[in-house]
Amino acid sequence: MSLSVNTNNSSMVALETLNSTQSQLSATENAVSTGKKVATAADNPAAFGIASQINGDTQGQAAVNDGLSYASSVVSSTTSAANNILSVLNQVQEAVTGLKNNDSSSTSLSQVNEELTGYMKEIDTIARDATTKGVNLLSVGTGDGLGITSNQISYVTGLQGDTQTITGFSASIASDTGATGTISVLTDALGLTTGSTAGSDPTSNVFLTGTGSSIAMSDTAANLIDKVQNAITAMTNVTSQLGANTNMLSAMSTYGEAVSDDLTSASGALTDADMSSESAKLTSLQTKQSLAIKSLSIANGESQNVLSLFQ
Repeated sequence: MSLSVNTNNSSMVALETLNSTQSQLSATENAVSTGKKVATAADNPAAFGIASQINGDTQGQAAVNDGLSYASSVVSSTTSAANNILSVLNQVQEAVTGLKNNDSSSTSLSQVNEELTGYMKEIDTIARDATTKGVNLLSVGTGDGLGITSNQISYVTGLQGDTQTITGFSASIASDTGATGTISVLTDALGLTTGSTAGSDPTSNVFLTGTGSSIAMSDTAANLIDKVQNAITAMTNVTSQLGANTNMLSAMSTYGEAVSDDLTSASGALTDADMSSESAKLTSLQTKQSLAIKSLSIANGESQNVLSLFQ
């Protein structure tokens, strides 16, 4: 092999090897530091583009899951209110059942009337307070001045934009109890009061007339009890529907979380680095880098050997 001071083939080969090793080492160090084998479009345009689309879907599914959680909160609040109202209705039934025993005492009737009217106020207060961010599924209207802005809730169920709506229950309650006339509050819808004003507490009930001095005599004890039992049946139907909605939302939330996990895994499969592999590659490249530097140093020294020929 000839020696030349103008052309050093060994040095050029060693330099090319070192540059190649440096480039690979830089990519490996970036993968180790970021945990990504595809961090930019330059790393792998196709994989980066697909992963970006998947990441968008992941964010969209996160919004869907948040909506499902919000709907679950509204249903949970309404369920708690409905269960409390059922408890009050049981107390109403107990009070009504003893009404006929108090026919002869206007004082007793007045006291029972106050008790029943108190129960009516309690029922309407519970119903009005079952409000989450303006949504109330038990209120009769939205004009009560108490911050109720909607009697239904709609939520997105999937990435394609499908929606479900849970409509307020006041209409079905009124239908179940046979309530007629102007309905402004829940106790009107339940057939327990009439003509109440939205946002205000009831001042009377359907069991006693006037100030409570006499029972509505056209009603037998059985009829009075039947009014309450109809109300209990209506609220029980509401709790059944709420239970079905709770189960549906729970199942959809579980599925939504699974979809999020699958999307995250799909994106990771395209872009995440195998850290055990990258670690082994890093050690190998660092060794190759050291050898390439040593080779370049040796190759650069060959031109100095020419001087020995002239000594």
